Amino acid sequence: MTTMNIKLKHIALGALMCVTFTNAQEKQIKKASDTFNNYAFMDAIGSYESLVKKGYTEQQIYQNLGNANYLNAAYEAASDWYGKLHQLTDYQMSSNELYQYAQSLKSLERYAESDALMEQLEADGRGTKFTDARDYLAQIEKQSGRYEIKNLSVNSKESDYGPSFLAEQLIFVTARDTGLVQNNIHKWNNKSFSNIYKARLNSTDQYVEATSFSKELNTKAHESSMVFTKDGKTVYFTRNNDTKGDFTRDKSGVTRLKLYRAELENGSWSNTTVLPFNNDAYSVAHPALSPDEDLLYFASDMEGSLGASDIFVVDINADGSYGTPKNLGSSINTEGRETFPFVSEDNVLYFASDGHPGLGGLDVFATDLSIENDAYEIVNVGKPVNGKMDDFSYIINSTSQKGFFASNREGGVGDDDIYRFEQTKPLKFKCNSSLSGIVKNTENGSVLPNALVQLFDSDGKEIAQMLADSEGKFSLPFDCAQSELTAVATLDEFAEGRKIFVPTKEVMSITLQLEPEKRLVAAGEDVGKYLNLPMIYFNFDKSDIRSDAQLELDKVVAFMNQYPDVKIEVGSHTDSRSTDAYNLSLSERRAQATRKYLIQMGVDGARILAKGYGETQLTNDCGNVIEIAIECGEAQHELNRRSEFIIVE
Repeated sequence: MTTMNIKLKHIALGALMCVTFTNAQEKQIKKASDTFNNYAFMDAIGSYESLVKKGYTEQQIYQNLGNANYLNAAYEAASDWYGKLHQLTDYQMSSNELYQYAQSLKSLERYAESDALMEQLEADGRGTKFTDARDYLAQIEKQSGRYEIKNLSVNSKESDYGPSFLAEQLIFVTARDTGLVQNNIHKWNNKSFSNIYKARLNSTDQYVEATSFSKELNTKAHESSMVFTKDGKTVYFTRNNDTKGDFTRDKSGVTRLKLYRAELENGSWSNTTVLPFNNDAYSVAHPALSPDEDLLYFASDMEGSLGASDIFVVDINADGSYGTPKNLGSSINTEGRETFPFVSEDNVLYFASDGHPGLGGLDVFATDLSIENDAYEIVNVGKPVNGKMDDFSYIINSTSQKGFFASNREGGVGDDDIYRFEQTKPLKFKCNSSLSGIVKNTENGSVLPNALVQLFDSDGKEIAQMLADSEGKFSLPFDCAQSELTAVATLDEFAEGRKIFVPTKEVMSITLQLEPEKRLVAAGEDVGKYLNLPMIYFNFDKSDIRSDAQLELDKVVAFMNQYPDVKIEVGSHTDSRSTDAYNLSLSERRAQATRKYLIQMGVDGARILAKGYGETQLTNDCGNVIEIAIECGEAQHELNRRSEFIIVE
């Protein structure tokens, strides 16, 4: 056996317990069964193996040997015994046995065989997660290669795990110091009970001098993972249920795990209290604090758990009291084991699990708690943090991107080793969010139902679309990891409306405004009225295009370019002063001058007719009668000196 038992350190049902066994004269098979049921798995393994050598092939032997080895992270042996159980023709493996068999095969990198077993877990939530992520190995590969890791020199030949930050010190859990005294040997895995140690960072950036952290906190019971408040004056930590250093057991001889709180006073840890939501009927362990220290996360198998252990959260009230623990739900928790939570300063929850698709044993996963919904995205942090064995108790400093985790992988110093890492690239979440809004008419502010609203990424690829509802409202999902998004709304008889924005994690809201499109004028109508143009005026007795007229004529050019099949007649007019013949000639010159300008600006001359109307179509009563003409002022006569643009085709 090469590793500390998983349930010992990973808070599965009834972990870390001390059991007394009697009656050596009992029959071997009953002794082996009783030993297993009382969680002395190392003894049970020896007993069952002895029975197998004598020819026993009972289903219970294979079951318990598979389970015992699995719970001691001896995955190769577990896969052998589960394989024998699977071959029994008169026995159908339970979903949990199938899952643990599949996990054991993963740890041997026999992924195809493991996946085939997972296909049989249709009614199991872990099977559903597998079905939803059949490409899990490819997804893990995408997250891989983001870490530089190295083994710490303070690791021992025993189990070292559960790192925690405290200023420049590394605080961790170890089983190195209790020796081989029988009373301090845990029959689950034949290893010493664990205590809390510390190591300091020296001038060469190495952690050295591993020593006991606190005589007040370390007892002859198990002390396990902990978390400190930012000021370093309060610690939450895990310990076996005990009274004055002696184990407190339930009727089965099991001593549960509980969470404790202690305060630093005058350099010593005192006022150690058990948290009120602990219970002798279940275990509570592995504390973690939210960035604002108002929430306490932990692992437990309390009532309401979905699997062997789940992640829970509880409010820490301003008066020091605690709320009611809440299960984080089925997005995070599975029928397997979720344990060792840690929450970074940027509110990312890291935890160990064997229920989500991984590489084998326990893998480290992460989810962004700042996304306010229950459908958390769970991301495997990838290699080299995760491997085919158990990887757990991950912590990270979000500023320095440095941290620690523990693993029982090959090549370590002892059973479980602590590894130091630096994250070289950020973890990639899908960062699911949404864009909501309303589509409105720019002309009158009314809402526009049934407008098509589309979202495009920075490459112009559509990522979502929907029709606005009867109130003009819409809501579209997007990945806020995108650098830029464009929202576009379209509706018949309206010009499209669009907005470009940089996505965020929060739900975003915008208004898309659509301007009514101008109706294409029909034959016989004036383009000038369609474009809301003022009249194109000329100076008295002149046919030159005035500078103010050029600006308006440019709008006609734009219209002709927009509708390349349209043909127009430029009709030019004069005022009533001078003779009819002169005015007709002057208007012809004005029409031709206007046509020439449009052609100079790029309009095909074949699309432009020019005709002078002289004074035959006056806009007022300033006719060619001397008395009337004298009475009209210059401003009134200017109204008649104009050009119009009539659609002829």
